[in-house]
Amino acid sequence: MPLLVIPAILLICIILVDAFEAVILPRGVTHHLRLTRVMYLLTWPVWSFLARRMKPSRWRENTLSWYGPLAMILLLTIWAASLVMAFGTLYWSSGSNLMTTQTREQGFFIDLYMSGTTFFTLGLGDVVPRNTPTRILTVAEAGLGFGFLAIVIGYLPVIYGAFSKRETQITMLDGRAGSPPTAGEILGRLGRAGALTKIHPFLADWELTGAEMLETHISYPVLVYYRSQHENQSWVGALTALLDTCALVMAGIENVDAWHARLTFAMLRHTLVNLALIVHREPVPFQPDRLPPEELESLRAYLAKSGVYCLRTPEADAHLQQLRAMYEPYVNTLSQHLVLEVVPWRHAGAVQDNWKTTPFRSATLRAPGDLG
Repeated sequence: MPLLVIPAILLICIILVDAFEAVILPRGVTHHLRLTRVMYLLTWPVWSFLARRMKPSRWRENTLSWYGPLAMILLLTIWAASLVMAFGTLYWSSGSNLMTTQTREQGFFIDLYMSGTTFFTLGLGDVVPRNTPTRILTVAEAGLGFGFLAIVIGYLPVIYGAFSKRETQITMLDGRAGSPPTAGEILGRLGRAGALTKIHPFLADWELTGAEMLETHISYPVLVYYRSQHENQSWVGALTALLDTCALVMAGIENVDAWHARLTFAMLRHTLVNLALIVHREPVPFQPDRLPPEELESLRAYLAKSGVYCLRTPEADAHLQQLRAMYEPYVNTLSQHLVLEVVPWRHAGAVQDNWKTTPFRSATLRAPGDLG
């Protein structure tokens, strides 16, 4: 039917623009009329709703970790199926000018079959076009299908390369801050090792990591839903621990210059805010307060025992409160959205280091010259 030609062409344009924006365009997309956005808005709430009904466990974490890869596969499938359906509709609307070499079957199913074999460049030859317009349409679909498959093949290594780079930095935090990482452990371990001055290259590494994470996750938003290999690690938790650390340094720590902490804080806060925008989440302040006065004093006392002396003045308290207000609402909203536990400022009990654990022994190993 000729009336279906325009909707079919419109569907092809929508899919091509959506695929271009999601795979090729190296910047965030601000408009809301996107198939990719609709797919995530419809599927993640259902998936996360089911996961929230489970008790916190490895099984729940594994269930949540499946979403990112499956969502990517689903999106690619939707793109391919929509293009095949649209081209099949164009064949049918143009009068089904196709010839079967072995049977005399006709109808929309044959048009759809022709579209599928052409798009995936199978070249079976049992259905062929009979006139020039249909031949042109066939060549156009074959070229589009070849390009689509090439883009998909190149897309997957880029996604997993960016994921691997992010996870490398998160995994390296285990020896420096335990799992999940906390600001108390980062500063405490540096203080106990007499290496507090080495915090500057550490923060410089994370300034670079934050910039790389921002660029890759804006270009490939599906990475937001890719979870870490260990259930007690996450990219949100890592950013939170580093922002907490920078905030403490900026509020005032004796003999520690705050210049690089300010740079890292600015970069990581920028990353956190933009990734919250990617998943369309408004900032939500913590209720109750994540660091009430008594816990702040406990944290400072803990750090003092490790040789890290925080300033204890009303000005330092006010400055720390202002810094926390700049990023904690985004930590809260992302943690809620992604079903992640918010990392504390300091572990209340024993700190777990993943590198010390093994599935073959229930006890935690203790090494000479322990990093913790």
